[in-house]
Amino acid sequence: MTRYETVIGLEVHAQLKTKSKIFCACSTQFGADPNENVCPVCSGMPGVLPVLNRKVVEYAAKMGLAIDCEINRKSVFARKNYFYPDLPKGYQTSQFELPICEHGHVDIVTGKGPKRIGVTRIHMEEDAGKNIHSAHDNASFVDLNRACVPLIEIVSEPDMRSAEEAVAYLKAIRSILVYLDICDGNMEEGSFRCDANVSVRPFGQEAFGTRAELKNLNSFKHVQKAIDYEVERQIDLVEDGEAVVQETRLYDANKGTTHSMRGKEEAHDYRYFPCPDLVPLVLEEAWLDQWKSELPELPKAREQRFISQYGLSADASEVLTSERDMAEYFEAAVAAFNEPKKIANWLMTDILRELNQTGGRAADLKLTPQNLATLVRLVEQGAISAKSAKDILPELLETGAEPEALVKAKGLVQISDTSALEADVDAVLAENPKELADYRAGKTKLMGFFVGQIMRRTKGQANPAVVNQLLAEKLK
Repeated sequence: MTRYETVIGLEVHAQLKTKSKIFCACSTQFGADPNENVCPVCSGMPGVLPVLNRKVVEYAAKMGLAIDCEINRKSVFARKNYFYPDLPKGYQTSQFELPICEHGHVDIVTGKGPKRIGVTRIHMEEDAGKNIHSAHDNASFVDLNRACVPLIEIVSEPDMRSAEEAVAYLKAIRSILVYLDICDGNMEEGSFRCDANVSVRPFGQEAFGTRAELKNLNSFKHVQKAIDYEVERQIDLVEDGEAVVQETRLYDANKGTTHSMRGKEEAHDYRYFPCPDLVPLVLEEAWLDQWKSELPELPKAREQRFISQYGLSADASEVLTSERDMAEYFEAAVAAFNEPKKIANWLMTDILRELNQTGGRAADLKLTPQNLATLVRLVEQGAISAKSAKDILPELLETGAEPEALVKAKGLVQISDTSALEADVDAVLAENPKELADYRAGKTKLMGFFVGQIMRRTKGQANPAVVNQLLAEKLK
């Protein structure tokens, strides 16, 4: 058992789903040609003045309200000074001493049970541009499309003690952002990303160890692996009598290792001072009341409701509520056919497997919730077999076809009429006298043989339950 305790804090950057940037009217559209969405403000031209996007303020406050933060009625923008090619002004407009939100929390559950993670602050800021390095041209280029795109940074307390807790916290934050519809949560495109501050200390020691900040974490798997590697690296250093250096480190996903990038900056290194171009932001109570009234049912509340209202297990409820569109898809299907456990089972097996393979979301499914409900109803009413339903599911997912029409077109309607099946049962028993005698002599496993013969005779359309019932009566 390790003698060291891991201490982790996360800084989450979430790009907000506004149509325009935080201080100008340029589009935030992802994937535009380089430097297409740029103007004098976001390119840092001398003499221009920023104008704060009101929607950014609303979204930041809503996130704060969702995680029980104190919303500061007065907050101030600051200049964070550093020099890098993708930051044309030479500073980033952010918030420092007076952020918009402080002192919140997020509840998580891991294998060790529930835990509350403190949130120190949420502040608004602009994103930097992007450097593009070309080995072919032996040159670097700067794309400023991302410059001035609105972000909120959510800074946790150093309350996490394992990579598992860090991932659970990160997933909870992402889920809330997506439920609020203020961030799309896309880690691959960089609209949801995090830096992890990691340190170790001997158990029982109150003082924190020297921390390293890990960057380039663009998936939950990378967060887990990077933290686990960094913890082992720091423990090895301490065990060997060496000092852990405070620095920023990059995670290399191909090697599964971290390597030094630069020394870790402190707040004074950035020479923060209030931004002279932006007046203090003062929130009106009426705004906060309105924003609070507009909050949707959040993931944890919905998870508990799914357990109590639909009788689902805690695991099923957690899976179905982790994404807002999946939760809404499930409820729409249940509204069409009130068998929540059956619908949940289809969603969590075949359909979730399809989404994981394609990287899609429930909102993108061509199979509507109502048509999924129809498919489940056809199986439950005995109109088609579960096997037939699974066989046609890929086509339903690909085309969005109506299940009843597809079942009829493919001749998959299940035969459940006992009078129609009785002749087939009699014929199979008559054609297999030896097996019939062996069964009546005690070889009851031959029941499966008879069922198989009947299914073959009816081309798989016989209802297995009805067949078993008829066989049981005939074989007495």
